[in-house]
This record gives sequence, structure tokens and C-alpha cells, in this order.
Amino acid sequence: MSIRIDNISKRFGKTEVLRSVSLEFTEREFITLVGPSGCGKTTLLRILSGLETPSSGEIWHDDKAIGHLAPGARDIAMVFQSYALYPHMDVFHNIAYGLRVRGTPAEEIRQRVEEAARVLEIAHLLHRKPRELSGGQRQRVALGRAMVRRPWLFLLDEPLSNLDAKLRVTMRSELKRVHRALETTTVYVTHDQLEAMTMSDRIAVMDGGYVQQFATPEEIYGHPANLFVAGFIGSPPMNFLSGVAAAEGGLRIAGSPATVLPVARMDRFAEAPLGPKLVAGIRPQDIALSLAPVEGALEGEAQMVQLLGPEKLVEVSAGGRTLSVIVDADVAVKPGQRSWMTFDPSRLHLFDADTQANVLPAPGLQHESLPRR
Repeated sequence: MSIRIDNISKRFGKTEVLRSVSLEFTEREFITLVGPSGCGKTTLLRILSGLETPSSGEIWHDDKAIGHLAPGARDIAMVFQSYALYPHMDVFHNIAYGLRVRGTPAEEIRQRVEEAARVLEIAHLLHRKPRELSGGQRQRVALGRAMVRRPWLFLLDEPLSNLDAKLRVTMRSELKRVHRALETTTVYVTHDQLEAMTMSDRIAVMDGGYVQQFATPEEIYGHPANLFVAGFIGSPPMNFLSGVAAAEGGLRIAGSPATVLPVARMDRFAEAPLGPKLVAGIRPQDIALSLAPVEGALEGEAQMVQLLGPEKLVEVSAGGRTLSVIVDADVAVKPGQRSWMTFDPSRLHLFDADTQANVLPAPGLQHESLPRR
């Protein structure tokens, strides 16, 4: 079984929210749509559910077009950001409500509700009212109400955004556990890239109404398709060095004076179309920081040091740029200290400054030419 989103566009008046979006995913996958506010992810989810009508394009469930069907005819369950529980009903009747209005026999309702409660570990809460539950428990009730319908597709619209940070971590694990137990195809919307990375089988990174990249978390993190994906995915975010050009012995970084950054194994890029203007990207974890001079290293000065438990985040100023570097917590670096940085060449990314695309082909690249930001 497959779900295919085929060239979906959506306009509200003169504003184009989705631009020729095409995605395909298979049964039992956990798919996440992630991106900043206004990127079109929630609109795409609402089109999948039938709550919005696309301006053009079609949605296919296997070989059946479903884009024209009303929400109730699609056999899809949606869980919203707000729990929307009935305060006068206990947990059992909140979960059972959708089945009751469909005329499901009472014994079948009882069996489905109790089964969902066991999976969600809320069987002991069935006789409580929503006001007697924590935020995480209320979210499980909302999930249970969707589960008992036994839909072929779950749609989750930022269901954890109202929870505190600690509870969000717990609920991420719970949602993955429930997904494994039910084996139901799930599409999840979030603006939190950490949620996307930890929960998904594949991620669609969206911006400006486009899908910028659709691939596994490992592929998106390790080989971002373009500058937007590289900067959006990863915490702390990737460092970028603009004004870069290929040079003998490494990369030349524009400046006064220009700096040559030695990068071994440039053969990775031997077949890549290296234009005259490049942007180099390197993650903070892939920069080695030395407090003693290193030949050929990029020299700078530590500006800010933040302790992150077992690690420190060090901001280093070098040649008018500030780079973030992750080091072990026991490295005795202090603000104002001279520092030398060397890059892990196997982790270096190069992007074309004009197209913003990764110079090496990236998995899941949706568009050869994306709009410049």
C-alpha cells in the first residue's frame, strides 16, 4: 500500500502556500513534515485529511484518487495540537465517542476502548474526567480516540507542542512505541527538528511551500540537499563559511588577507561541479579545537563558552567570522583565549553560492533548482 501526493499546490488568494509538492510513502512508515512556521506543512496535512482542498494536484491511496473525498469518507484519523476532550465525559466515553456516533455495537466499543487503553497504558484512567489528568495523559486519550477507529492513516498535527520539555521527551518515545504496536502509517507535523530526527522513518523538510529534501534522518543530517536543510537540521546548527573557492592545497576563504584552509582528501569533490563561488559547511562536532598552534589550522579567539553537561559549546571568532565548536567538558578553554581549528575533511560540505545546492548529489532532493532565499 502506498500514499502518493502528486503535484499538490495550494493558494489562498494570491498567496501560494504549497508549490507542486510531490511525495510518496509506503504502508507502516512514520513520516514527518518539518519546517519553520509558514512553510506549508500543516496545510499539506489538512489537504491529506480533506479539511482543505488543493488548488491543483491529486492524492492517491494505491491506485485510488481520494483528493475529492470528504474527510469522513477517507477513513483517516487526525490528532490536533489541542486535545479537544469532552470535559463532562470520563476517559472511556471520550475514547468511545466516535464509535458511538457511528452506531458501533456496545460490546465492540468496549473491546476497542480497552485494547487502545492497554496499548497507551491508560487502562487505570478510564473512569477519570479530563480535569483529573496530566497533559501527557490527556494526549494519550486523544490518541486513543483516534486509534479505536482503526484508520489506515494517522495524521498528527504538532500534538506535543503544548507539553513541557521533559514530557515531550517521554511522549516522543510513547508515540514511537504506539506506532510500532499499531503498524499504522503515520504523518506527523512539527517545527521541532529534534522530534523529526528522533521519531521518523523519513523526513520531508519544507520551506517556502516546497519540499526541500525527503529522505531518512541519517541522510538528511549527513548529506543535506542545500543550505536551508543544512542550517535547519542539527543543533547547534551547521557553521557556514561564505566566499570560498577551490584552491591548490585546500579552500581559499575570501578576506583581507585571504586564508587558505587546508583540506585533505579533496578528491571527494573531484567529480563535483565546483563553481567559482562556494559556501563551506561544517558542523560544530566536526571541528577539532586546539589551544596550542597547529600548522595550517584556522586561528581565532574564543569569545563565549557554554557548558552543556558532558560538552562545551565554544564560539570562536576567526577572520571576521564566528564558528561554533563542540569540545569535551574538561577542555580548559576560556573567553579571550587564542584557539586553532582544524576541520574533519570527510565531514565538510560544499554548496554552490548561487543555487545553494550541495555540490554532491543528495538523497531525496526534490528540486534541482530551488528559489533563492
